[in-house]
Amino acid sequence: MSTRGPLTIEEEFRAAGVPEEDIQVSLMNLEFSIRDAVQLLAEACHEDNKTWWFDPRTGEPLQRNKGEQIALIHSEVSEALEGVRKNLQDDHCPEFTSEEVEMADALIRIFDYAHGHRLRLADAFIAKRRYNAFRADHKPEARIKENGKSF
Repeated sequence: MSTRGPLTIEEEFRAAGVPEEDIQVSLMNLEFSIRDAVQLLAEACHEDNKTWWFDPRTGEPLQRNKGEQIALIHSEVSEALEGVRKNLQDDHCPEFTSEEVEMADALIRIFDYAHGHRLRLADAFIAKRRYNAFRADHKPEARIKENGKSF
C-alpha cells in the first residue's frame, strides 16, 4: 500500500511539463491571491461585526477581551463537533449542515478577531502553509508510524 498522498500543486505543474520558472511565478501569484483573500475576509467580517467593538450606550471604542473572544471561537468549533456527532442540519440556514454553519461562524469570529486586534493573519497563514508543506510529521509515512499524527 502506498503512503503517498495526492500531488501538490507544484507536483501537478511539473507532471504537466510546466517550466520551473513558470511554476515558481504561479506559486507566488497563488500566495498573493491567498493573502489578499484572507485580508479581504478579515476586513469584511470585522466590518460586519464592528458594533461589537463599541459601547452601545456611549459609542466609545471597547477594549475587547481576547480570552472571551477566543472562547467564543472555541464554542463555534464545539457546536460544529456536536453537529457532526448528531448529524444535524442547521436551524437558521437549513440548506446547510450544522457543521458547515458553525465552521463558518468560527471563521467569521476568527477573521473579526484578527482584524480587530490588528493581527497579521494573512501573512501568518502564508508562512504556516509554507512551514507545514515541509514538516516531516505531516508526511504520510510519519502519520502511519506508531505515535504518529493519525487519529
